[in-house]
Amino acid sequence: MKKSPLQIARAAYQPKMPASIQGATKLVEGKATVSVADQAEIEKLFPNTYGLPIVTFEKAQAAMEAKAINVGVILSGGQAPGGHNVISGIYDGIKSINKNSKLYGFLGGPSGLVDHKYMEITDEIMDEYRNTGGFDIIGSGRTKLEETEQFDKGIEICKQLNINAVVIIGGDDSNTNACVLAEYYKAKNTGIQVIGCPKTIDGDLKNEMIETSFGFDTATKVYAEVIGNIERDANSAKKYWHFIKLMGRSASHVTLEAALKTQPNITLIGEEVEAKNQTLDDVVTYIANAVKARADKGLNFGIVLVPEGLIEFIPAIKKLIAELNDMLAANQAEFDTIAADEKINYVVSKLSAENAALFKSLPASVSTQLALERDPHGNVQVSLIETEQLLAEMVAKKLAAWKKEGKFNGKFATQHHFFGYEGRCAAPSNFDADYCYSLGRVAALLISSGKTGYMSSVRNTTEPADKWLAGGIPITAMMNMEKRNGKMKPVIQKALVKLDGAPFQYFCSKREEWAIETAYVYPGPIQYFGPAEVADITTLTIQLEHGKKVE
Repeated sequence: MKKSPLQIARAAYQPKMPASIQGATKLVEGKATVSVADQAEIEKLFPNTYGLPIVTFEKAQAAMEAKAINVGVILSGGQAPGGHNVISGIYDGIKSINKNSKLYGFLGGPSGLVDHKYMEITDEIMDEYRNTGGFDIIGSGRTKLEETEQFDKGIEICKQLNINAVVIIGGDDSNTNACVLAEYYKAKNTGIQVIGCPKTIDGDLKNEMIETSFGFDTATKVYAEVIGNIERDANSAKKYWHFIKLMGRSASHVTLEAALKTQPNITLIGEEVEAKNQTLDDVVTYIANAVKARADKGLNFGIVLVPEGLIEFIPAIKKLIAELNDMLAANQAEFDTIAADEKINYVVSKLSAENAALFKSLPASVSTQLALERDPHGNVQVSLIETEQLLAEMVAKKLAAWKKEGKFNGKFATQHHFFGYEGRCAAPSNFDADYCYSLGRVAALLISSGKTGYMSSVRNTTEPADKWLAGGIPITAMMNMEKRNGKMKPVIQKALVKLDGAPFQYFCSKREEWAIETAYVYPGPIQYFGPAEVADITTLTIQLEHGKKVE
C-alpha cells in the first residue's frame, strides 16, 4: 500500500510513555475496591473478580526476563484513533518481557475469538501500522460476548494457541463483556487472563483512574478543525446559521470539548437539558432568542453545536423512549409480524396515553425512527435521528411566527452537518499515540503480573508523558446495574458531563458572550510536529478537570 509523506514520517515516531514502565518495574497493590453502585448485586455476579485492589507500576532495581507469554487481542466496537498503538504497545511490551512471546489478533472483533479466526502479528505486520489511524490491522466488530457457548469457544482457541491472556480494546459495553469473560475464565480455573483497554471517542468511559478514553483527543481535534473552518465560512459569507450535530449519544463530552476549542454561538449540552427538565420547545426557544439577539445587531449568521443524543436527554422524550424500549423488548416477536405500514399504529396502541400523545406530536420522520430503528441492544438508534435538521426547522417556524407578530426582523437561512465518522479513524494525535501505546504497555505488564479482570490505566495526563502514572483498575469497580432489553444487567457506568465540573462551569462563564459576539476560534489541523505546547497538548476538558488555567 502506498504511503503518504505524513505516514512515512509518522512511522518513525517513537511514542513517549511513563518513566515508571521504562525498564524494570514492580507492581504495587493499593486498597481494595467496590463497585460504584449496586455493590451487593455486582459482588454476587462477580465473586472471583470483585473487590480486587487498584494496582500501580513503579520502577524496580533490576529487570529479570520472565517466561514467554502468548496474548490474543480483540478490537471491539466502533473505531477510535490510536487502536493500532495500543496493539503495538502490547506487542512491544510482551516482547520486552520475553522475545519469544507471541501476539495473536482475533479478526473482525469478538466474533474472531468465537469463530477461531485469527492471525499472528509479526514485526513486519506491526511496523506497517504504528501511529496510524483505523482498526484495519485486524478489523473490529460488535458481537457481544454474553453466552457460555461463546466463552467455551474462546477457551478452545486459547488452549490451541497456548494463549495466556486476552486483551479487549473497547468501550463500556466491550469492557463489560471483558469483565464477564474474566469472571467466567477465573471461575473455570482456565488460567486465561482478560484485560481491558478504554476506547471510545464519546469520552463517556472515564473515572478517577481512567482520565480519558483513547481517541477522544484526536476526534475532538478533527471536529474542532472542521467547525473552525465552518465558523470562518459563516463569518465570511454572513448569511447562514450552521447546525452541527456531533458524536455522543449517551453523553455530551465531544460537544463540550468542541465548544471549548471553537467558541460557537450556541452549544446544547444534553445533561443540562435533562437537569433543567427542558422540553423540545424550550430548546428551540433558547436557540431562537439567540438568533434574534444576533439579528438585532445585524448578524444573521451563527453556529449551533448539537450532541447526537440530545433527543434522549429531553425528559419527556427520554420517558417515551424508555417505554418504547421496554414495550418492544416485551413484544418483539409480535411486532416483527406487523406489516410495515401498520407498525406506527401498533406502537401507539401499546403506549400510555401521555407517551402516545407525545409520540403522535413529533414530526413523522422522528416518530418513524423512534419506532423502527433499533441498535443491537434493542434501543433507539438516536444517531439516525437528524436532530440538527429538526431543530433548524422548528427554529425557522418559531421565527416565522415572531416575524408575523413583529418580534423578529432578521433573516434565517440554515445549513446542516453531522460530524461522526470523520473523526473515528484519523491518524492519532501525539497525545493519543503516546497514551494508547502506554495503555498497551501497561496491559502487557498486568498480564505478566498475573492480573485478570483489570482495565489498563494511565493517569496524570496533563503532565509530560514521562510523569504519567501507570497501573490498573478492576473493571468491577466501575460497574452498576442498568436495564438492557427489558432486563437488569451489570454494565460499566457511563460518565456524563458533570454540570458542577470545571469544564462545564468554564463554558457557562463564557457562553453568553459567545452567543452574541462573533468570538470564533479557528484551531486548524492536528499538529504532529513542533513544540510540545502545540503538538503534545491534551484536551481542554482534562486540563480544566486538573485545575489548569485555560485562555
